[in-house]
Amino acid sequence: MDAAQSSTPEQVFDWLDAEADKRSGAGLAHRLIPRPAAAKELDLAGEDYLGLAHDKRVAGAAAAAALRWGAGSTGSRLVTGSTELHAELEHELARFCGAQAALVFSSEFTANLGAVTTLSGAEAAIIADKHIHPSLIDGCRLSRAEVAAMNHNDVPAIKNALATRRKPRALVVTDSVFSVDGDSAPLEELSQVCREHSTALLVDDAHGFGVLGDGGRGAVHAAGLAGQPDVVTLIPLSKALGAQGGAVVGPRRVIKHVVDNARSFMFDTGLAPASAATALAALGVLKSEPELPEKVVLNASRIAEQLRDNKFQVSEPQAGVLSVRAPSAEEAVAWAACCAEQGVRVGCFRPPAVPDGVSRLRLTARASLTESDVDSAVKVISGSAPRGATS
Repeated sequence: MDAAQSSTPEQVFDWLDAEADKRSGAGLAHRLIPRPAAAKELDLAGEDYLGLAHDKRVAGAAAAAALRWGAGSTGSRLVTGSTELHAELEHELARFCGAQAALVFSSEFTANLGAVTTLSGAEAAIIADKHIHPSLIDGCRLSRAEVAAMNHNDVPAIKNALATRRKPRALVVTDSVFSVDGDSAPLEELSQVCREHSTALLVDDAHGFGVLGDGGRGAVHAAGLAGQPDVVTLIPLSKALGAQGGAVVGPRRVIKHVVDNARSFMFDTGLAPASAATALAALGVLKSEPELPEKVVLNASRIAEQLRDNKFQVSEPQAGVLSVRAPSAEEAVAWAACCAEQGVRVGCFRPPAVPDGVSRLRLTARASLTESDVDSAVKVISGSAPRGATS
C-alpha cells in the first residue's frame, strides 16, 4: 500500500508542521496580536489616516445604524443585502470622487477581485505593475486573461507591452500609492499611454483616497482623471474613512457590468449597514474638515526626514506611507517587537508581502499626530534599531 494511503487521520496534515518549521526558520512566521479597545501605544501601523475610526460622530452613526437596520445586511446585495444606506453611500462616493457611479463591496479585497476579473477575461491582456497589492494579483490570476507583470513604474515597458499584445482588449492595473514604500504611480503618463492603445486604466487608490487630491478626493482626482470614461478607481472604506469595505468607482456602464458579473459581489454577503453608515458619516467629516489630508502628508514627511537624518534607509512618502529597511526578516520582527515594548506600534513587512524580498518596518502617519508624537516615535525606532539598519 502507498505510504500516502496508509496514513492515519491524525497524520493527514503532518505536512503543515514541516511548512511551519520552514517559515519559522526563515523568520516568516506570523502571529495574531489582539489589541485592546483603547491601545496605549502610539500607532504608526494602522491605516486610520484621518483618525475617524474612533471619532464619536462616526462611531455614533454606526451604532445608530445597527439599531435601526440590524447587525448584518442579511444576504447578498442582489437579494436582501442592499439597503437605502448602501444606495446613499454609493451616490455620495461617486459625487465626491467626480464619477458617474459607485458600487460598494464588503471589503477592499472583494472589490479589487471583482473589478479585475470582470473588466478583463480570456479575450483581454492585463498589464500590471509588479508592486500592485496582492488582491489585484489574485484578481489577475482568476481573470483568465493574458497577464504581463511590468517592472515597477516602468511606463515605456507598459507602452511596449500594449503595442505588442495579442489580445483585442487590454487593462492596465496599478496602485496609485504603493502600500510598501509609499511611492506613487505616474498616473497621468499611464493614462496617456492607455489612450494611445485604446486601453482601460484600473487604479487602486487605497492609500491615496482621503489623503491626496482636493479635499482628499484621491490620487486619481489629483491627476485630473476623475470622471474619465476609460478610468476606473478602487477606493477603500476602511482606511481614511475608518470603516469597513471597498468600492469600485467609475463610468455607469462599468458599474452595471460589475453588478451583473462580479462573483465576489453577487455571491458575497453585503456590507453591514453599520459599516455603510460609518463610511457615510466619515465622508461627511472629511467634507467639513478638508484640512485633515494635508496633515497626514506633512506628518509622514516629518517622520521620514527625521529618520533619514538618523542615517536610516527611508522611502520618500508621497502620501501617508513610508518604510524603513531592516537587515533581515528576523531582525525586522525583533525591531518591531522592541518598538511595541517601548510604546510605538509599527508595521513589519516581510516576504512574501514585499515584492522585492526586502524586509522593512512599514510606518503610517495620521492627521492627529503631534510634533511630540513624531519626535517620540523617531526616538524609539532609532534607539531600538538592529545593527546594520543604518547606512
